[in-house]
Amino acid sequence: MDPGNNTGISEFLLLGFSEDPELHPLIFGLFLSMYLITVFGNLLIILAVSSDSHLHTPMYFFLANLSFVDICFTSTTVPKMLWNIQTQSKMITYEGCLSQMYFFILFAGLDIFLLTVMAYDRFLAICHPLHYMVLMKPWFCGLLVLVSWILSFLHSSLESLMVLQLSFCRKVEIPHFFCELNQMMQLACSDNFLYNTVMNFAAVLLGGVPLAGILSSYFKIVSSIHGISSTWGKYKAFSTCASHLSVVSLFYCTSLGVYLSSAAPQSSHASAVASVMYTVVTPMLNPFIYSLRNRDIKEALVRFSGMAALKGSMVLG
Repeated sequence: MDPGNNTGISEFLLLGFSEDPELHPLIFGLFLSMYLITVFGNLLIILAVSSDSHLHTPMYFFLANLSFVDICFTSTTVPKMLWNIQTQSKMITYEGCLSQMYFFILFAGLDIFLLTVMAYDRFLAICHPLHYMVLMKPWFCGLLVLVSWILSFLHSSLESLMVLQLSFCRKVEIPHFFCELNQMMQLACSDNFLYNTVMNFAAVLLGGVPLAGILSSYFKIVSSIHGISSTWGKYKAFSTCASHLSVVSLFYCTSLGVYLSSAAPQSSHASAVASVMYTVVTPMLNPFIYSLRNRDIKEALVRFSGMAALKGSMVLG
């Protein structure tokens, strides 16, 4: 990679959460625990969906993809932070910083697009049940995921190419635990008005259009559920999308909190703390939300655990 800055900067400093060394073991233990729970929980969802034929449906296909993306999303930031704490180093190379930023934007975009696709899936299942299996063919589900990857790749590439054109001054301290795009823009000493405009427009477009699609889908879903006469029918219809609605609310509310905290005039420390919510906490909670509120997932996890225990006993025997 040929760095686009003309100052010869080869490294950045990730300041993290605290300068107090006494707090580092606590922070390390907390984030390591959350990271392991995130990976283990989402991996269980993937294994349950792939091993249980009852879950070979479009809804759970998208859920397995979301779990995979959540693992990748968290893995772009937390391992590097844990490594820096363990080695008592704050350094990240220029190339490493750009790579981290690129993959962070890529998987964040994928999260948004997959949540939108899942809302569309629930809209078809509830509002057009007779046409659902005709429309949601396996090839079409795969195409929706592929388009999500392509759009996220294009967006992430655009943002990264913009940063490559920036010049950086001697102050290379990033008041964050990863190379966050806004923090990188603030470090630039070149004129970045055009880049800021393009990036903000792309961010609004990426966040706003999918959110509008999700809200539109759920508006029609609620209207359709309201038309169901029986109480049991209403409960059954809403229960199929309650988990997804909870995840969408959690993701967008925490993301909005990060945006508001970064726009506030106070220090960037608040933005770093708020970022933990959607970069670490939300991916960690998603498996719990889907497993606790979804009977099919719970039954699949029980069957998967039983098969794993049986295979283990056969190996030991």
